[in-house]
Parts: sequence; C-alpha cells; structure tokens
Amino acid sequence: MKIYVVSGLGADFKVLEKIKFPAQYEIVFIDWLIPQMNEPFSHYIQRMAEKIDVSEPFSLLGYSFGGIVVQEINKIKPAQKVIILGSIKSDKEKSKFIKLGEYTKIPRVLPIGLFNDKAANMYSVVRKLFDPKNPKILQYFRVRDPYYLKWSVEKVSEWKFEETPEVIQILGDRDIVFPIKYSKPNFVIKGGTHLFPATKPHEVSKILGEVLK
Repeated sequence: MKIYVVSGLGADFKVLEKIKFPAQYEIVFIDWLIPQMNEPFSHYIQRMAEKIDVSEPFSLLGYSFGGIVVQEINKIKPAQKVIILGSIKSDKEKSKFIKLGEYTKIPRVLPIGLFNDKAANMYSVVRKLFDPKNPKILQYFRVRDPYYLKWSVEKVSEWKFEETPEVIQILGDRDIVFPIKYSKPNFVIKGGTHLFPATKPHEVSKILGEVLK
C-alpha cells in the first residue's frame, strides 16, 4: 500500500526523513505547489491530490499544515487511514494566537515582504515557535516563496473543519504552534516540540508501526 505524505508549511521531506515506516508501505511524497494568485483553497487541494492513485487502497499522512491538507484531500479522495503529526483535527483545536489571526484578518493584510527569507526576524520567529533549542531549524524549511508562505498562513487561520473521528492524531506535549491542551490526541510525544518528527523520530516510528499494522 502507498502512503501519500505532505510535509509542513514550507518544509520538504527532510523533516520526516528519519522516520522509519513499515517496510510493506511505499512512501510517496507530495511536493508543495505554489498557489495561483487568489486561488481558492478547494482548488489548491484538488491540485495537490492529483498525484494520488485511487485505483488502489492508500493512506494519507500529513505534518503540521500538511495535516490540514491531507484531511481536506481525504474529503475528495477517501483514504483507508489518515494520520496527522503536529496538526489539528478541526478549527476548534486552534490556539488563541491562530484564532486571533482568524478574527482580526491580520494575515491578509501582512505585507509579503515579511515572508521573505531575508527578513531580519524570520529566523527568530520560526525558531521560537517550532523548536527554540534547534540552531539549524531553517534547514527543514526549503519552500520559501513569499506568496506561498503568506497564503498558507492565511489558510491555517481561516480553516474551518468538522473533526473526523477516524483521523489519527499525534502531538508533542511541548508544541507551541498547536498546543496539546486544545486537543485530545491519540498519541503524545513526550518532550516533543512542533519539530518532533525530526527530533523524536524513534518515538514516531514506533507509533506508526502500531497504527499501520
């Protein structure tokens, strides 16, 4: 069986490369697409799902924003299993910080220049949110198109979704982006920051071994 994988906002497969998936599965990574100007989220999801072959059973796995994306994909191309790492199962699990962006619409008015990787505050903000003790954190974030980053932040803040009980959620107990106190995850990674797939790969691999039997 294939597992189609979508990584986190701006991240490529490197953040997940240390995870050991069960040998009987073929891992197919879905690269981030750059959104078209003013593209509806539903249309973007359809484009992201084009790579998925529905003629055979498959599962979906998403990390962070990728967790949101795979749940949207599951609505149009149902999977046998949907697993999300460091992500949320509904808009009710958003942090107060993300909800503030939703209510104020601040992400929409932020200048694209703030999402330029040359911006002075980019490194400090990313490091503070994702993993304060990781000095090489930007190595995981390879997709740095400013329009894509701004668009993605908007979509996370605006996302509305009813929880699907079958979705398997794995969260870190020290995640600042999606704090565990707003969710009831199936599995908890002790000491896991938002970057736990890269920093706690053995724990994640063990859980996936159980879930994907």
